[in-house]
Amino acid sequence: MAPNVLVTGETLIDMLPDGPGPLSRVGGFERRPGGAPANVAVGLARLGAPPLFWTRVGADPFGRYLEDVLRDEGISERYVERDPDAKTTLAFVTHDEAGDRAFTFYREGTADTRLEPGRVGDDALEGLEWVHAGGLALASEPARSATRDLLERAAARGCTVSFDPNARPELWEREDAFASEVREVLPAVDVLKATVEELDALGFAGDTAEERARDALDCGPHTVLLTRGGEGALALARQDAPWIDGTERATHAGFDVEVADTTGAGDAFLAGAIDALVRGEGLEGCLAFANAVAARATTAAGAMTALPDRADADALLSEQ
Repeated sequence: MAPNVLVTGETLIDMLPDGPGPLSRVGGFERRPGGAPANVAVGLARLGAPPLFWTRVGADPFGRYLEDVLRDEGISERYVERDPDAKTTLAFVTHDEAGDRAFTFYREGTADTRLEPGRVGDDALEGLEWVHAGGLALASEPARSATRDLLERAAARGCTVSFDPNARPELWEREDAFASEVREVLPAVDVLKATVEELDALGFAGDTAEERARDALDCGPHTVLLTRGGEGALALARQDAPWIDGTERATHAGFDVEVADTTGAGDAFLAGAIDALVRGEGLEGCLAFANAVAARATTAAGAMTALPDRADADALLSEQ
């Protein structure tokens, strides 16, 4: 069966530390494949529905390694571009004692910042049901223009468009640029997945996280998926959302698992959510499945390497 989902954005190398603590005190690192959109793409592939993936890696050993990883995961090479004049992005990850992480990026002029508009043609979009993008692409040109162009054309052709702001303040030249650039693409977005902190950074109004999520519904998206870490997730949708089944608001408390590493948990959640909504699940079923995928992903180290398959996620749903 031909892919009906296209994911776009960065593929990079996560350098995972050999123990908790600040970057200056970490003794060693282990190379792992990563990048939020790459994690979503591989997450969908692990669930049995490999998407198309438009990304760009460097013509260096890291880039060749990532090409091999994506190929081994069943991702088509059609839109996996190799940049002959750029390196592959590196992200050094650090953890605290609770498993929460921080990032230090080496991303100046790297391959994923150099996506070019028009590389995914209109003919390709005609056969797709869903297009997903992440916010890091908006931090640099020409990837910003390329991503905006793709989302606008996808929306115009009736694709469901999802977006993850993926706030990384250290990658933006100005403090206000993140909010202004993300809010500019929201009119083309149907499904916004965000954290409470990201809604705050985007300037949505309200005394509570739910009120800020409702404010986001007035800026373009008809559905907001709000992830809340250990507290689970909340979904809100307008009446024009295609998966409204009498439920415009749904919550799920999440699953009790032994957490090893939270890196990529939001990406795993998003892969599960896209998979569930494409399959026709309503909001409640979407949140339950997405939380199961995310919970399984936190039980092992690494973002991409820890992504579960469908049997793992279904088993957790059955257990709890």
